[in-house]
Amino acid sequence: MGALDGLLVVAIEQAVAAPVCTLRLADGGARVVKIERAEGETARHYDKAVQGTSAYFAWLNRGKQSAVLDLKAADDLGILRRMLLKADVFVQNLAPGAAARLGLGAADLHPHNPGLILVDILGYGQDTAYRAMRAYDMLVQAESGLCAVTGTPDVPSKVGVSVADIATGMQAHALILEALIERSRSGRGKQIEVAMFDTMADWMSVPLLHLEAAGRETHRHGLAHASIYPYRPYACQDGQIVIAIQNPAEWARLCAALARPDLTNDPRFADNAARVANRAALDAEIAPVFAAETRQQMIARLEAAQIAWGNVSTVADLSQHPALRRAAVTLPNGEAVAIPRPAGRQQIAQGAVPALGQHTAAIRAEFA
Repeated sequence: MGALDGLLVVAIEQAVAAPVCTLRLADGGARVVKIERAEGETARHYDKAVQGTSAYFAWLNRGKQSAVLDLKAADDLGILRRMLLKADVFVQNLAPGAAARLGLGAADLHPHNPGLILVDILGYGQDTAYRAMRAYDMLVQAESGLCAVTGTPDVPSKVGVSVADIATGMQAHALILEALIERSRSGRGKQIEVAMFDTMADWMSVPLLHLEAAGRETHRHGLAHASIYPYRPYACQDGQIVIAIQNPAEWARLCAALARPDLTNDPRFADNAARVANRAALDAEIAPVFAAETRQQMIARLEAAQIAWGNVSTVADLSQHPALRRAAVTLPNGEAVAIPRPAGRQQIAQGAVPALGQHTAAIRAEFA
């Protein structure tokens, strides 16, 4: 039994942002009916990496039902509308305005189902000049300034996973849960707009505040932190170690661990702002200490001083990581694949990743 058992979620979704949101609802026990076009939604076709199934689709669609409907056909649109009369949540990430043109906007649906929670996942706020812009993950990362603070000094970069999509889906999930709590008190649903740009702009608050409040531009520093120091990898004889110093006590302990207590109160490094301003001088003092030791020798010193450290792992390292907890997901072909277990869950929804249109006949019969 899940906390969301008994809830009906209808989703016209594709790619990543909306499927992330509805996946988390399915994990909570909700019934999620995914409406797809005849050729299947976008993410089905990204690759065939997981025994013939796209890696994105295998990750994001377990536990859902797939129904193929032609929303340009009156009969199929009628089935969808009847579903929405009984639905608790309707999630869609069609092009801006497309749902309303199909008669699937709040003004069309709320009079017949006032408890319905409608979620529009879009690229940009519909009250802005960018309202009609097409929005894909990397485009939004670039537009929001995220790429300007990510990468090396010479090369701006996107984050290596679809962070704008994923963050937007998680934000939509949280807002839906809030709306369900609100509905339990008022009996009424609501319409929610979740824009990818807004999500990334929120995440960019610290660089924006540094610029607007302090006149300080956030530069790119590769694997080093832009505003906390030392918070970066250092090279040992046989590889790198990332260290993180967050407060004065940790700084003092690090200096002791490196046998450099003289650095603790050095005016160039006495507080975080000074260390950030003098990062090159600080590296010149402490990098040689790391370079003279093996990783295990340095880890022992850091552990003894209670200094946070980490590895710079590859994907291959993640595959064998001792902290990685996995869960089995059944693919459309009946075989299972192990994926990372979602944080905070002891188990995940047991439903398989659906084949395209696997549940169409049953959905048509149920909502005829």
